[in-house]
Amino acid sequence: MNILNLESISKHYGDKELFRDISLGINAGERLGLIGINGSGKSTLFKIIAGLEEPDSGRVTLRSEARVAYLAQDPAMPPEQTVLDYVYGEDNPALRLLHAYAEVSAQLEARPADGALLDKLAQLGEQLTRTNGWDSERAARTILSRLGVRDINARLGTLSGGQRKRVALARTLINQPDLLILDEPTNHIDPDTISWLEGYLAKWSGALLLITHDRYFLDRVVTRIIELDEQSLYSYPGNYADFVAARLQREQLREKADLDHRNAVRRELAWLQRGAQARTTKQKARVERATALVNEQRPSDSAALELEISGRRMGKQLIEIEHVAKSIAGRQLISDFSYELERTDRLGIIGPNGSGKSTLLNMIAGRLQPDAGSITIGATIHIAYYDQTSSELDPSQRLIDYVSDGAAVIRTPDGGSITAGQMLERFLFPPTQHWSPISTLSGGERRRLYLLRTLMQNPNVLLLDEPSNDLDVQTLAVLEEFLEQFPGAVIIVSHDRAFLDNTIEHLLIFDGAGRISRFPGGYSAYREAQAAAEAEASRARAATEPRPQPAATSERPRKLSFREQRELAALEAQIMELEAEKERLTSAINSAGSDYTVFTELTAQFEVVTSELETIFERWAELAERAAG
Repeated sequence: MNILNLESISKHYGDKELFRDISLGINAGERLGLIGINGSGKSTLFKIIAGLEEPDSGRVTLRSEARVAYLAQDPAMPPEQTVLDYVYGEDNPALRLLHAYAEVSAQLEARPADGALLDKLAQLGEQLTRTNGWDSERAARTILSRLGVRDINARLGTLSGGQRKRVALARTLINQPDLLILDEPTNHIDPDTISWLEGYLAKWSGALLLITHDRYFLDRVVTRIIELDEQSLYSYPGNYADFVAARLQREQLREKADLDHRNAVRRELAWLQRGAQARTTKQKARVERATALVNEQRPSDSAALELEISGRRMGKQLIEIEHVAKSIAGRQLISDFSYELERTDRLGIIGPNGSGKSTLLNMIAGRLQPDAGSITIGATIHIAYYDQTSSELDPSQRLIDYVSDGAAVIRTPDGGSITAGQMLERFLFPPTQHWSPISTLSGGERRRLYLLRTLMQNPNVLLLDEPSNDLDVQTLAVLEEFLEQFPGAVIIVSHDRAFLDNTIEHLLIFDGAGRISRFPGGYSAYREAQAAAEAEASRARAATEPRPQPAATSERPRKLSFREQRELAALEAQIMELEAEKERLTSAINSAGSDYTVFTELTAQFEVVTSELETIFERWAELAERAAG
């Protein structure tokens, strides 16, 4: 069933044509991934599909009553609104009912003896039962929990960028739309959460349209790739791996067509140079055909980003980190950490959000000082730091001036030189953009410009903090190739599993409590080793647990002793108490509303009571059977 159609859509941004006469149909259940270089118009296309922008020409047709949910790269959020109000704030009857139930539950916690609130909560509970709303409530709890959204009473303005993205993603998923549009949903999300999101979206029953730089994510989630290239839209069935093979075939066909065109032009020019003996109508037609061939505008191959920068000389001393410790806001992020950087290190850093990964890079870059220990930088070391925030970008500065401030001319490995303007062109910024202010660039283009400025410092140590955020997959592939040839050390903080696998050789793993461990290998190898260790630990636990021994059998079962009779009576009383406690906890869980801290505590208590009840019941059943015999 068709959900949405784009018919001959065109859009300009200032003087730049983003796309021209593109068409697209999206069916129910399809999962599409949109790719293209930064600045090609991907996010603008998403806004048009979501109804937030109008095309210059063409038509967007959405199926009647189909609901669309859109997650922007940097979602705008009212700073004074609470997480609860924002997440359940969609114009959706089911969500409004859940919001009211959660709100009354929160009020009841403050005033547990308020009879009016109790009555209102009971009425809302009955409505949820009638409308099968409890399924939506459980799904909402799961989404919020897996995305790490716990403080639902927090004001949005107090949250970090990563926390806001998670809250916005939760709101989008909880809405359960017919068409889900996600712009870079994996930014600021740790690998475990990304794995959960992969599984969730792989089972998504509605249509899905997403932009992501995460190639593993594309491989495991989407069923069709659409590419925005040279103002046109191309469609490829399958996942990202299928797209790479199909695109290569398309480029080969284009090269063959270009070769055929050049041969045809050469033949026609040779004929014209010989001259026509007679000016017949037929010959005039051939002259016109030759002229048209010569003047024909052929589609060119997509511009390819080029990275070619020579490295600086490195002395014997690089960077030595000795017994470093760092706390922020009373929380221990790094405790007694030492490391000596090697000249060709390819070091990846992973760990939960807020565990201190960026803090370590900031200390190496000299932006923060350790609380204890020392970091020694060698005299020949030149560090370039590509941080998450693109902190050096001034929106009012022109592109050419921003790049020239970093280096007006740089040297290439072959001894040549490249000007700032030439480097801008190599990074896919045409001359018409060079004198424009940075504010005219898209988010992805700004990150690409910031990457250029970082590399133009000609460093011998690169610090990259989440470099894949907001960069397109084509730029990432070229950056990976550059890092492979880079004649210095590289330290990378990233959640991008494919990027880590393609660039780093060993890992530092932050546990969130100040401890940092090491692993000699890439990210996938680490996860495999971790899974193997967990499986081995599980087998070891199973081997050491006492196995229940079969009861001794005899022709007549042994009667209960006086002590066992007393035990049976006591067990019956315990069972009654535990069942009553289980009922109480069930009721409390259902009344917990949106207080997920209380919900988690009650659920844990429920599991303990259930486990204890099962153990006691097994013993009671054994004694009761013997008593009956």
